Amino acid sequence: MNRKEKRKIDPSALHKILLIRLRRIGDVVMTTPAIAALKQALPGASLSYIVEEPYARLVQGNPNLDNVIALPPGQNFVGFLRFCRQIRREKYDAVIDFHGGPRASLLTFFSGAKLKAGYKLKYKRFIYNIRIPRSRKNGYFHSVENHLNLVKALGIILGEPLPPLFVPQARKEETEKVERFWAENNLEAAKVIVLHIGAGNEFRDWGAENLTELANMLTRLAGVRIILVGSTEDKERAEEILRKTQSPLLSLVGNANLIELREHISRASLFVGPDSGPMHIAAATSTPIVALFGPTLPANFAPWRAKAILIEKELACRPCKQRRCLTEDFRCLRSIKPTEVYEACQKFLGDGSPGEPSP
Repeated sequence: MNRKEKRKIDPSALHKILLIRLRRIGDVVMTTPAIAALKQALPGASLSYIVEEPYARLVQGNPNLDNVIALPPGQNFVGFLRFCRQIRREKYDAVIDFHGGPRASLLTFFSGAKLKAGYKLKYKRFIYNIRIPRSRKNGYFHSVENHLNLVKALGIILGEPLPPLFVPQARKEETEKVERFWAENNLEAAKVIVLHIGAGNEFRDWGAENLTELANMLTRLAGVRIILVGSTEDKERAEEILRKTQSPLLSLVGNANLIELREHISRASLFVGPDSGPMHIAAATSTPIVALFGPTLPANFAPWRAKAILIEKELACRPCKQRRCLTEDFRCLRSIKPTEVYEACQKFLGDGSPGEPSP
């Protein structure tokens, strides 16, 4: 679609729009400002959102979406084609591919929509008739800005201020579970720090020793309690940290769903962790954040409009594609010292002064 044709797009004629964002937690959360902006501009349009089943809860209950379509895990090729045919039958007016990955681009291609918006990607130009760059000529777009730019590419004028991140509220049973945990552990009067110990891959792994050292320093601050969070894959690490810390910690590793995690973070005084899905969930709350950046850049993935301190090291090899570490020691993240993170945490914890370790 050339520039002249783009100017002819009439957003008011878009009555049925499909949004696609596959893959992980933070990626899905960072599309929510674009969803809200689209609904604000076209309140009468029906918005459907395709997401992978493990992350569907992040958008289920979003008031700006009319339909959430969960892509089943482990589909074979025949099953995926059947899914594509189901999407095509819906006869969408437009598709916005927030992802650009192999399956997302195929879903866009087979959708049958007249307008298909996506990023300028090598070997995929023929799929989209509305294409935008993912990066500035000199610099970067934040991931949230990228998604908003795709909305603007449909001829939609965004209002101000831009919408915040959004994660749905907890259901009654989820809220009760969170409240019970806080009551049983007497956390209401404490300065609670949610410490994310997971990483997703070795490039974003700060290391058990660093996490343990940080936890030991933080638990010496008066009134501070720490809750470890992570996925079931992080349980072994959690056990190691619990064994090595001098003061008792609490652990929800593998024992809180994504919405319960949001509830815990929203009640806490501080969230600490690497650039990760939980960090972006934290950014959807008012809880301050101390975020550690290694192979990725804050310019792309900083917690969106959150009260945050970002810690990073300026190295020539950053950013990287997280396939092979050129220095073989993951120094971009591992060289961040626990004392640096501790000092950043103190800035959000008020006048709490060091005290004796908890019994």
